[in-house]
Amino acid sequence: MNARLLLILLDGVPHANWRRLFGNLEGWVASGEARVWRMRSVLPSTSASCYASIHTGVAPQVHGVLSNETIFRVAQADVFSAVAAAGGRTGAVAHSFWSSFFHRHPFDPVRDIEFDAPAGPIHHGRFHTMTGYGHDNQMTPCDADLFATLTMLTERHGIDYGMLHSCTLDSMGHRFGHDCIEMDRACFVADGQLAPFIPRWRAAGYELVVTADHGQSVRGHHGGADEDQRDVALYYFGAAAGPEPGALLDQLALAPTILARLGVAVPATMAALSFLS
Repeated sequence: MNARLLLILLDGVPHANWRRLFGNLEGWVASGEARVWRMRSVLPSTSASCYASIHTGVAPQVHGVLSNETIFRVAQADVFSAVAAAGGRTGAVAHSFWSSFFHRHPFDPVRDIEFDAPAGPIHHGRFHTMTGYGHDNQMTPCDADLFATLTMLTERHGIDYGMLHSCTLDSMGHRFGHDCIEMDRACFVADGQLAPFIPRWRAAGYELVVTADHGQSVRGHHGGADEDQRDVALYYFGAAAGPEPGALLDQLALAPTILARLGVAVPATMAALSFLS
């Protein structure tokens, strides 16, 4: 591996809320330690569809994950598989959909909530299901616990590539919408819980990408084509050159960008060009 990298995905945060409510991340941008761009998701801007596209670099119409009800082991090459094939170690702390898409399906809670698989493609998996999720009970783990779990994987297992996915803010948005006191507070808390881990990960030698899978409307909806449902911020901590600040990034470029930073060959199916060099 030429580098080590962590991808942090906070589900369902629109671009505007990143830029106005995540004061720690914006502080690192102001100090020059991070850079930020706008990124636009695939269509549909549905969670599962975006998850599959983020790691395969192909559109939902190609990989076939067209809704949160179409869950299967994705056929296309993906980031975890490419890193594992190159001899790297991978880890994931995420919703169970990620295990189904990129490790094995169907998801068996007893077998797959926590596993260490020497052959990969996800070598160290820590997953949750959110079984029973609904308007009145979000069933989401504490984000601080998820950040700590990813840190444990970096320090105990020395992973080269790790990804973390939290549904807290997406769930809050579906319940309250994104223009309310509750969401202001939820974003503030998430920013504060993430912040102490960033210097620790950086000191351990990791580049970081912090972003979302999709945005969300003020009424708490996503899946459609409006910019508030699709556009998110992407924060990068690392030494690579990147586009101008006003550039609009394509979500399909995230997978080849991650692999390029790691020094892993980009599969031919990932046609978009890396936005970091």
